[in-house]
This record gives sequence, structure tokens and C-alpha cells, in this order.
Amino acid sequence: MINIPLSQIKEKISQKAGLSEEEINAKIKDKLKQLSGLISEEGAAHIIANELGVKLFTPGEALQVKSVLSGMRNVDLNAKVLQIYETREFVTARGPGKVSNILVGDETGIIRVVMWNKQAENVGQLKEGDVLKIVGGYVRENQGRKEIHMNDLSKLIINPAGLVVNVAERGSAAAQKEYVRKKIAEISEMDSAVQVLATIVQVFDINFFEVCPQCNKRARLREDGFVCQSHGKVSPTYNYVLNIYADDGSDNVRVVLWREQVEQLLGMNRDQVLGFKEDPAMFESVKHDLLGNIVLIDGRANKNQTFDRIELVASKINKNPDPEEETARLKEEAAKQPAKQAEKPIPAPVKAPEAKPEQAKTAHNPESAPAKAADQEFEEMNLEEELVDLEDL
Repeated sequence: MINIPLSQIKEKISQKAGLSEEEINAKIKDKLKQLSGLISEEGAAHIIANELGVKLFTPGEALQVKSVLSGMRNVDLNAKVLQIYETREFVTARGPGKVSNILVGDETGIIRVVMWNKQAENVGQLKEGDVLKIVGGYVRENQGRKEIHMNDLSKLIINPAGLVVNVAERGSAAAQKEYVRKKIAEISEMDSAVQVLATIVQVFDINFFEVCPQCNKRARLREDGFVCQSHGKVSPTYNYVLNIYADDGSDNVRVVLWREQVEQLLGMNRDQVLGFKEDPAMFESVKHDLLGNIVLIDGRANKNQTFDRIELVASKINKNPDPEEETARLKEEAAKQPAKQAEKPIPAPVKAPEAKPEQAKTAHNPESAPAKAADQEFEEMNLEEELVDLEDL
């Protein structure tokens, strides 16, 4: 079933029937009164659209990213390629297969496109900036995020003549997400835009990995050296990921920081961060200084299937949140709570794993057992770019 938001129904009615928002709201109100509250506002809007001959969704109609809804089939979309990921091969009971992921966008947003089997072979022809016409896709939801999937019946047209697609710039209203402030204990795997204020209680070593210097995709070590799927044999450069534990008194959570977020947290540029690859011991004092810092983290929740836990993938981290702003927020939240809730004692902080007093000195020691375990866990994590949204990069 396709659940079309009320705002989009109103927008369609306004575009097709030429009615103002006030006129549409009045019709919805009259319909609700007429049916004695037996339907919702969305239901009333559907009826009005039908009475006015307005089709809310026409199969084959080219959509914008913002109009893509879970459950849609025969979806057409015009978009620009923003990121290309590696093709994966797999084997199931039905035989071998392939899958590739790309991120595409237009002036209204960004969405992942998942290409199966024959469609996955098209990735080798793509490059960032290509304009695509996707025909006959279908929409699925993955951890609260919509994706367009393409099978053998779908069609991909690369750089069709005369088709121009503009992409919303990062930082623009269309590209921004509205992050919802939550306690760590309240985060669920469906949270795609959540914000937490927490204290850093543990810091792991930075992990560096090889990427293609031309397209920034992961470079794989083969017998004759490092190879990029798109550019063949390359002399790789390096990107990096850092894991920390943050605690806000309600619970603690592992936070994954990629390139830009690592630089934000450390207050360093790329060259300075890469210096720790050559001399890891230099990072020990930095890790120590980070412990106890209160940070404001914007990100999305991700369910780590291997370890069966919720993690936070950061899109932005602020090492110096405004004290006055946070104090005002706390006062506002306290005013909304019943008096008896306001009198409840503040729960004791929950310690992060391996943060026991007797291990305090080894928590950030690269030779310690916790640190080695963290490195092993990193190797088992799925670091493939398929799981990384554009803002993570």
C-alpha cells in the first residue's frame, strides 16, 4: 500500500485543480464533517482528489525524489549520479547474482538506487555527474530510508539528450535534514536524523583504508597491487574512520565518524589526520584529551547486525555546543514535564564497555586487550560504501 503524505496530496490537488491551500483545507473540513469523523484528513483529501479527477500517482510519470513513496511500482525518475559503489557478487539457492548501489539526486533530495543482476552491470558505464533516466523501478524501505530498486525489467538511460537535472547543494533547505533531539536510550534503528548531546567516554584508534585517488572508491589489494573497479590499477590514497563511545546518562552508544566528521572532532585537516597513520603513538595524547568532552552529534541510527546493537553514524559533530543554548533547552524541556517528573533524580551515568577504573589507562592503549578487541571488531564491521549515505562521506 502506498501511503501518500497529506502535504503531497494537497500539492497535487493544487497543481492539477488550481485550488489554493485555503480552498483545499475548507473542502477537507467539509468532507470530515459530512462523514462524521469516520475518515482521516488523508482519507478526506483522497476523496476530494478523486471527485476533482486528480490522479495522485500515475504509473510511468517521472517523479522527483521528494515524491518517491514506499510501495510504489513502475517508478520513473530523472536524477544525477552523486556516488557509485562497488558491485557485489553473491550466491543464493537460486544461483549467483550481482548487486550495485548508487546515490542519485535532484533539486528535491537524494536517494539510493539498488541495481540487481543485469542492471548491476550498467555501473561500469557510469561516472559521477551522469544524468540518468530510471524507468520501471520499484520502491522499498530499508531501515526507514526509501530506496529505488531496479530489476531485469527496469530500464536505465544514461545521459539522454536534452535532459538536465539540477541537484540541491549541501546546506540548502532541500538537502538539509531536520534532526530530532533524543536521549541515547530513546534511539531506534528507524531514526534517520537524530541528535544527541553526550560525553565522550571511550576513543578507539583511527582506522585507515585505501581508496582510489580519482573517484574515492575503495581500492582492493590484488596480486599485482591495488585495483579500483572503475580505474583499474592505482596508487591508492587513504581515508579513515574513527569509533567512539558517547554516554548521556540514559545509555551509551558507539558512534562511527567518517572523514569529515573525524576532522570536525579533532579540529584537524586531512594532512594532520593522515600523520597519525605514519605515527600512531602521536594519537594517544589526542585520545586522552577527547575523554570527558561533551559533544553534540547529528547522525542516523544503524543496526549493526553482526553485534545486534544500534550504532550512530555521525553526519556532523560539534565539539563546542553552546552552553547557554543547551541550558535554555533543558529549562524548556523541564517546564513541559509534570511536577512529579521534574522531581525524579537524575539517573546515574552508564559506563561504556571496558571503561572500568582498573582499565582506565589501557582503554586508549593500542597494545591493550580492549583496543585489540576493538580493532578486531572493526575488521568484522561492514565498512563497504553501500552502507554509507552521502552525508557520511
